[in-house]
Formats: sequence, structure tokens, C-alpha cells
Amino acid sequence: MHYTLSYKNPNQHLIDIRFTIPNLSGEELNVQLPAWRPGRYELGNFAQNIKTFQPKDSSGRKLSFKKTAKDSWKIQTKGARTLHIEYSYYANELNAGSTFLDETFLYVNGVNCLLYVPERINEPCDLELQIPKNYALACGLKKISPHKFSAGNYHALADSPFIASPTLQKSSYSVERIVFTLWFQGEARPDWKMLLADFKKFTEVQHKLFGGFPFSEYHFLFLALPEKFYHGVEHTNSTVIALGPGYGMFSGKGYEDMLGVSSHELFHAWNVKTIRPVEMMPYNYSRENYSRLGYVAEGVTTYYGDLMLLRSGVFKEEQYLKTFNELLEKHFSNFGRLNLSVADSSFDTWLDGYKPGVPGRKSSIYTEGALCAFMLDMLIRKNTGNKKSLDDVLRLLNDEFGKKQKGYSESDYKSAAEKVAGIALDEFFDNYINGASLYVPQLTACLDYIGFELKALKKTSYTETTLGFKTQAAGEKTTVAAIFPNSPADKAGLTLQDEIIALNGMRVENNLNDWCAHFSNEKKMAFTVATGKRLREVTIMADGNLFYLNYSIARQEKITAAQKNNFNAWIT
Repeated sequence: MHYTLSYKNPNQHLIDIRFTIPNLSGEELNVQLPAWRPGRYELGNFAQNIKTFQPKDSSGRKLSFKKTAKDSWKIQTKGARTLHIEYSYYANELNAGSTFLDETFLYVNGVNCLLYVPERINEPCDLELQIPKNYALACGLKKISPHKFSAGNYHALADSPFIASPTLQKSSYSVERIVFTLWFQGEARPDWKMLLADFKKFTEVQHKLFGGFPFSEYHFLFLALPEKFYHGVEHTNSTVIALGPGYGMFSGKGYEDMLGVSSHELFHAWNVKTIRPVEMMPYNYSRENYSRLGYVAEGVTTYYGDLMLLRSGVFKEEQYLKTFNELLEKHFSNFGRLNLSVADSSFDTWLDGYKPGVPGRKSSIYTEGALCAFMLDMLIRKNTGNKKSLDDVLRLLNDEFGKKQKGYSESDYKSAAEKVAGIALDEFFDNYINGASLYVPQLTACLDYIGFELKALKKTSYTETTLGFKTQAAGEKTTVAAIFPNSPADKAGLTLQDEIIALNGMRVENNLNDWCAHFSNEKKMAFTVATGKRLREVTIMADGNLFYLNYSIARQEKITAAQKNNFNAWIT
């Protein structure tokens, strides 16, 4: 299979693609464009970006075709032995999982835009780029020539994004003879000394956990964007990470975000790219790949991504605790955790997993998945006297499934955890994985095991703590973003997306909490709100209860020697 990519006017954002299929037989052929991309478990409908589509034989004769679905075509080959499909793909979206073209660079995720023949998906492929000679390429594929690459099959091709640009910056480090290359595209000024030192540290700890790396090389492809941005996508031997603004990537919160997402995506090299749910072995690109194991693929990775930074010394304890507290804030603010289990929510990522959806409907495979991983880790450590941990579960899955290129099931994951823990884990899985029980009792016990406690403190926001609703401000417009169930705001009839116009007759202009503080001694608060185009009055009465508390963890005042030993065993 041969793919040639070129373009005429990059500012039109159209990539011209020529897909050559040799050794045909028969009178017709079906071709497919992926409907989704691995790492994003929802349909992407990439075919909407195809503008022109024309199959031809070797003589240039146009062949007739018809669509059989939104992203598949049946072509009448008329006995041709070789088929050329020429089509244009509109590439004007820039994130970690998209395809983009302008006058400064070309960025391609093959799974977005490269057709394949379903029954010949395992045949070798090569990719040729007709681009300026001064363009360098960041890619994990095998290089044949400066602008030509080969892949063992379509799976490898589709899962190997690349950036082609004259302004790429790169540097590398090695761990156990594996070369890891960092590439930067965009307005960024990397602090290479700091970057390479920190990346090597967390890479070494991850490598040590698994006892080896699944690939012969690895590439971090960074897109430095001018606006605030945070997005990463895992691939076979690479990751694409989009961050911004570029000027803040190498200091403070921006650098912490870079480290966090980079450690997370590298951990995916094992967990999900190698240790993969059976439903995705192999990937079926034409439809949903339903699985109830998203809490392992993403939740366990979220847990370990930050933990690896702590174990390696890249994060200090206070930095790690900040990321853990962010998980707690998301967990306690999401009432879907009481409605739909993290396993059921894993299945439903294909339905509404990447948007807010119905309020309080679902758990998060990232947040609740990470907390479940922490609790399971502590449970195993407690029942084995720190001789075993979740680390051993992952190693077992890697040995029994990842290295053997076999997919694992829900029962395989539970069995591996039970084998390592040496106890039955029915209650844990029934309550927290397959059920929607309150996490607090188990979470409190797990934190106590390592000498920490869960704290719930009152926030400074009056609307959140006393009345039970969150707001978001855009300019001078303040709208309702979330409502605590059965809070005064909920009972009074406040609704999501209501715009707060006034409080007790005073106009609100991005100063709602200031006016709330002013009127805090009054029993009733009369809000003028706009629900759509309709103005109405909502009177809210505080009931003495507290809502949306600020949850965090902190070291206990008196820590026993056993707790200290448990903590040290966890972070080493």
C-alpha cells in the first residue's frame, strides 16, 4: 500500500492524498476511512473533512464508485490490477489528535485521513511526502529517505503521527539504550538541560517498574500553541502533546502541566498501547470499540503518571499532593459518581464521555478511575505487608497479555489483582468499580495507611459553600455552571446556564460574591436571572448546611512508624 501526501496552497488547509492499491482482483473494491482514533473513545467522523474523491486506474481513467456508509466507498475497478484513489482532506484543526496544514508546518494523524482496505489492513505500507526540502520530520516510523517512511501494516501507519516543519527543535536522552526524542513545533524556547534531566528521571522509574520498554525508540511530539491549551494523545512509540501558551511551558504551573501530561502519556506505552483491553485487540476503526475497562486504561494511567513524578523526585511531595487534591475536587464536585459506576462510564465514553452531558449522570474514567487505582494499590499493600502492590498487577498483565499481544478482559484484571493481593476482591469491585458506592470510607482508610487524612474545609465562595451553586464569568456575564443536589439553590429553582443579572436589586457585573458578602446577614437573597430570553426572580434561603467543600489531603499530626514505613514503601 502506498500513500503520497502533497499540497498546493497550504493556507487553504487542503492535503492532496494519493492512495495506491496494487495487486487487485475482482471487479469491485471496498475502502474505508477510520470513524474514530485510538485514545479518544468516541466517533470522530473524519470523513466530513474529505472534499474531493476520485478513484482511477493506472492509465488515469476515472472509475465509478458510490458511498456505502458515511466513511466507506465501493469502487468499480473494471478489472484494473492497480487502483489510485485521489482525494483531498481539509486540515484546519489543531490539537493533539487532529491533522493540520498551513504555510508554517504540516501535522498529520494518519488515522484521521488515510484510507485503508479492510481485508488488507495487515499489509505493509509506505508513506511519501512531497514537501519542501528544508522540512525536517518528527515521526516514529521507519525512515526510508528524508521524506519517505515505511510501516509494517496500516495499524502502525495510522498510529504514527508526524510533524513536518523547517522550524522543528529536538534533543534526546537515553534510558537502557532506548533513545527518547523530544520535538517542539511552535513558539517555544526549551530549557533542554532541565527538560532532559527531568524526563530521564521519570522515564527511568517507569522503565524500572515494568523491567523494560516495549519499543525500540520513543518520540515526544510537542505542539507549542499561543493560547492556553492542554491535551495529549498516546501512540505506539510516540505521543503528541499540545500545550500553551508557549511562553509559559517551562516554568511554574505550565511546566508542571508539561511534566504531568508527558509522564501520563509515556505510561500509556505500556498501559493501553501494550496492555490492551481485549475489545481493542486489534482496533476496529469502522465502529465503536466498546469496553468497560476505560478506568484501567485512563484511570490507572492518571494515577501512575503523577506517582512516577513523585517516585522519581521530579515532583516534590507538595506538588504531588496538589495533583491529588485536584482529583478530589473533581470527584466531590461530580455527582455522577453516585449514579453510574466507573466501569459503566467506561462503556459510555462512546456516548458522552468527553462532554458534560446530563448533570450528575456519569463518573469520570480519569478521576474516579485514578482514585480507584490508589485505593486498590493501598488495599494490596495492606494485605501483603507492602510486599506487593498495584505495580505487580501491571507487571503481571504485561507478562501475561502485553508481551504476548493478547487482550485482557474485566475478569482478567480482577483475577490479576486478586492473585497479587492474595485475597478475594469481590467487595471492592462490586462497590467501587461496578457499583457507585461512596468512596469516603475506603478512601479515608487508604489515606490513613500512609499517614494522611482527608480534610473538608469551607470555601470562600458564598454561592458555592452556603447556597450550593457554582458560576463562571465571561467578561461581565456571570452564569450558573453547577448546582449541588438538594441545596438551597436547587430547591429554589435555579437552573444551569442561568445568567445572574442582579442580586437584591443590585446589578451583578463579575462581582457576585462581593454582593453576596454584602447581603450575607439577610435570610433571603433575591436573584434576578435570565433563563434563555426570559427574566425571572429566584429567591434563595440559606439552610445552614455547607456545600462544595474544599477537599484535600494532609499529613496526620502524629504518624506512627508503621505509617511512615508504608509511605516510604509506596513512593520508592
